[in-house]
Amino acid sequence: MYILRTAPTWLFQSEVAALDETIKGVLESILNVHLDETQWCQAALPVRHGGLGIRRCRELGVVAFLASAHGTLGLVARILSNNGDITQVPFASEALAKWTTFYGGGDQPENPIVQRGWDDMLCKKTVANMLEGAVGSNLARLKAASRVESGAWLHALPSPSLGTLLDNDSLRIAVALRLGCKVCEAHRCVCGVMVEEDGHHGLSCLKCAGRFSRHHAINDAIRRALVSANVPCVLEPPGLCRTDGKRPDGLTLVPWQKGRCLLWDATCVSTFAPSHLNLTVRSAGSAAEYAAKMKHAKYSALEPMYDFVPVAVETAGPWALEAKEFIRDLGRRLRDKGCDPRSGSYLVQQISLAIQRGNAAGVMGTFEPGTIRDGFI
Repeated sequence: MYILRTAPTWLFQSEVAALDETIKGVLESILNVHLDETQWCQAALPVRHGGLGIRRCRELGVVAFLASAHGTLGLVARILSNNGDITQVPFASEALAKWTTFYGGGDQPENPIVQRGWDDMLCKKTVANMLEGAVGSNLARLKAASRVESGAWLHALPSPSLGTLLDNDSLRIAVALRLGCKVCEAHRCVCGVMVEEDGHHGLSCLKCAGRFSRHHAINDAIRRALVSANVPCVLEPPGLCRTDGKRPDGLTLVPWQKGRCLLWDATCVSTFAPSHLNLTVRSAGSAAEYAAKMKHAKYSALEPMYDFVPVAVETAGPWALEAKEFIRDLGRRLRDKGCDPRSGSYLVQQISLAIQRGNAAGVMGTFEPGTIRDGFI
């Protein structure tokens, strides 16, 4: 980073390209995926813009140098000024010209001293270009990846003792689904449907076991958070049923707000399912919002007596608005009880990791028995 902020790296294109290619090769080796140019471009974006945060020196060098040049201009002027001559940081004008080439305009951030300002402008331009050329599931994927909560699992500390470490297959599949890489060879699912290389069928197949483990993990994370906030609760409360006899996922045993106990029901719908794709290509998180709306309809008989919250999320990461507000409120209550100030963020990461593990289990569940686990069923 020191070199990027102090040296005109754009003058050494072959060296920078070789360094970026090395980073790309190491990333492919670690993740066991193949990245084409578009996927590598997305991977090099910050997590908040839908990437992996593995930055490329080609773009980052210019924005880092510009921020550094603007930040040190006053000091350089005081040190080097003679007889009132105008002082400029060497290569600053060339960096600005290179920025214009990258960004396609002469606009600059409001605070040019902050590197993130330059970086965000360039990243938004890159994302816009990718969205312009994407269609179908790729468009839905890019829009979903740009939602903040969809990349929460990438911020989690990979610790086995904390339960935040993804195994190799889960990590590979999570990255491949986020970047649109090849997940598997085309094959026939256990349900009889052909599974394409993107593996999307496994995220919604009713015969794949991933959805059960994911559902349990999400509810368990919510239950443990409520208990930590001194809110006693129970999963699958007896005696509470909707019109078809099915029970909600959880109930608090003390009032949550306005004297009413909280009922919640979690669901994770596939962003790429044919029934949802017409929604998700238009707006990220729309499938989760639709699922939340359907949950309200199913539990309408219980809503007059309880404060019902559908925890609706998508396989690509976006959450419904009610789910985000509920988890945000729960995080605030955890902080009020003296828990870690980052408890809310940790809870979001736990749920995000549960989604990725469920996705991996769903994809792996499409293979015939005996083709995994070293041949044992």
